[in-house]
Amino acid sequence: MTRRLKTALIYDFDGTLARGNMQEVSFIPSVGMDIGDFWAEAQSLTERADGDGILMYMQLMLARARENGQPITRQVLREHGHDVKLFDGLKADLTGPGWFARIDAFGARYGLDIEHYIVSAGLEEMIDGCPIRDAFRHVFASKFVYDDHGVAIWPAVGVNYTTKTQYLFRINKGVLNHYEHERINKFIPDDERPIPFDRMIFLGDGDTDVPTMKMMHTKGGFSIAVYDPRNSERDQAKIYSLISEDRVNFVAAADYREASPLDLIVKGLIGRIAVNAGTMPADQ
Repeated sequence: MTRRLKTALIYDFDGTLARGNMQEVSFIPSVGMDIGDFWAEAQSLTERADGDGILMYMQLMLARARENGQPITRQVLREHGHDVKLFDGLKADLTGPGWFARIDAFGARYGLDIEHYIVSAGLEEMIDGCPIRDAFRHVFASKFVYDDHGVAIWPAVGVNYTTKTQYLFRINKGVLNHYEHERINKFIPDDERPIPFDRMIFLGDGDTDVPTMKMMHTKGGFSIAVYDPRNSERDQAKIYSLISEDRVNFVAAADYREASPLDLIVKGLIGRIAVNAGTMPADQ
């Protein structure tokens, strides 16, 4: 039996797989803050420190939790991840299997082994608690470091809009961690890399994903900008401008149900990858 070629579907999380920001569902209310006030304070701290916005919001989470006598642990964050508002079609339901099982099966028909990854500025610990976590080969996201009692004490990793691009290379080269810089910088011929860029599809939702989408687009892979179908026409127009600026290949609503425009786009791209890779079955 011919070995199937690895193909990667890579997703942002907030705004791409789930509505809004994961911290807003239950964490921010749990520390007694209004959502708007939390982000306004995080922005103010970032500007005063001339710091990185991701690290500063994570630091603010720690500070507010301590002030409320609610130290952050990995388990607490996982529990806050349980209730993220996932877009339609991602989870299996009474109508049939969810997005990941359907896409995996579709890829297998075309001689491709689909692997799913997350590259997100959101929190790895919360993503670990979400209902679809088991679908992903690996999650690259911001996360905390913990003391001997399991309490979060400082940001260990902050993934922002520019650092996201490095994780495409980590997936490309099979370096599935944050710390191995020597391996990620080592030259590896394109035909020896586990997943070449032309067998990658990236799905993101907005400004923080633009560098990643643009790089994917220029490296021979495919990028799709998704939007919340409940958003305003103005928000959708902003996303559509990414096509006119040649930053993405496609735009679609974040609707993961079978036969949705997004479903058809991704399956079409999988078919194109199979043709280019020579794995398309003769009867297709």
